[in-house]
Amino acid sequence: MHLNQQVLRIEGLKKVFWSGASELVLFENLSFAVDQGEMLAIVGSSGAGKSTLLHILGAVDRPSAGDIYFARLRLSSLSENDAADFRNKEIGFVWQFHYLLPEFTALENVAMPLLMRGTQKIEAEKEALSWLEEVGLAQRSHHRAGELSGGEQQRAALARALITKPKILLADEPTGDLDSRTAEVVFELISRLHREYQLTSIMATHNFGFARRCHRVVRLESGRIEEVVPETLSD
Repeated sequence: MHLNQQVLRIEGLKKVFWSGASELVLFENLSFAVDQGEMLAIVGSSGAGKSTLLHILGAVDRPSAGDIYFARLRLSSLSENDAADFRNKEIGFVWQFHYLLPEFTALENVAMPLLMRGTQKIEAEKEALSWLEEVGLAQRSHHRAGELSGGEQQRAALARALITKPKILLADEPTGDLDSRTAEVVFELISRLHREYQLTSIMATHNFGFARRCHRVVRLESGRIEEVVPETLSD
């Protein structure tokens, strides 16, 4: 694999939260790059800011200082509408909780991003069924979200994230609520789809076993980020 083209460039990133007059600096001066086709793991203790960092990288949140570039596009320069358009076109999100809409079927949930784009229902649901087949859920397509197991819910959420053909997949503890066997299935699925669809993937995880299987690992701790040799991570 040749990683030679930067997809994301992060420069001097800082995030501050305020509680009354008190300033909490979650992180500052974060600078790193993510190459096209790379699978990057972000590790660090709870509360270190991994989720917030993913939100900022996906233009869901804004940094207090610093810049993020998607190719030549400066994300902090985007209006709210342009940021929403960027997220819809370029980013796929998978979170620890699946956020499937309980009143809709798996098929309807997966089709939702295309319907929000204005795609005709018959076309959106055809594409959704194709993605459910991709993640092994075609026979569960007409089951509501609450009728799916935890692993099935995450697989449906992954199909929903990728139906728009994003360039970047952001995954925040995607196996955190799953038992070890199901977590392995979901991680392997993410890895396969990453390869087959030539994604650039960034995954926050507490699972060092999964982190070691990514191309690179960075640790976010005490407001700083550092490169980690994957093989040195120990459970």
